[in-house]
Amino acid sequence: MASRLLIVEDDRDLARNLIDFLEIQGYATHYAADGHEALSLLAANEYDLVILDLMLPGVDGMTVCIHIRNQLRSRVPIVMLTAKSEIDTKISAFDIGADDYMIKPVSLREIHVRVRALIRRANQTVDNDILTIGDLRMDTGIMKIERDGVPITLPPGPTKILALLMRNSPNVVHNLAIHRELWGEERGDTHAVVVHMHTLRTAIDKPFGRQLIHTVRGFGYRIADEKTTL
Repeated sequence: MASRLLIVEDDRDLARNLIDFLEIQGYATHYAADGHEALSLLAANEYDLVILDLMLPGVDGMTVCIHIRNQLRSRVPIVMLTAKSEIDTKISAFDIGADDYMIKPVSLREIHVRVRALIRRANQTVDNDILTIGDLRMDTGIMKIERDGVPITLPPGPTKILALLMRNSPNVVHNLAIHRELWGEERGDTHAVVVHMHTLRTAIDKPFGRQLIHTVRGFGYRIADEKTTL
């Protein structure tokens, strides 16, 4: 059965190119030209992935993304598609639950690679277990995270990285492994990883005054309870 995609894009020429290309690759697509139409389709259908423009008439892409995560309680992969490249905008998109962020103009082949990787990751069966590092605890079955008893909510990207780091603790997780975890390939968006790590540190370490996440320059990251204070 073909994976179902929702493409939300007010540039109809770009949307047509996306639809034509992705349908040739075997995907089934629905199209919304604005945020209101996207919300109606999301309420009536289930999708395997959403490609979501940031700047939409009526209801913008950020609001649609928040609705998917908070109101629909859906973990469907979301790829933000936008002309805005500012770091603060990227951080905001990842913080509210976007899985990936692509800046226009975009390569149709690259979109296909990222769509394929995100859908494959979403469909993988992961063994449920409880991961513990110091006072940090993660239940991968229900994706519940807490530190020192305090619940922590993370967007999908940082959540995946955290699980990868905790499963490999205290060893270093190479940047290439993080790229594979997020996009299924070793040449993902390095800048997006930096943004994800910033989000992760802000939630996991900063409020607690003791560092668990460590950068290993030139290689990647590791998580370990080494009693390092911030």
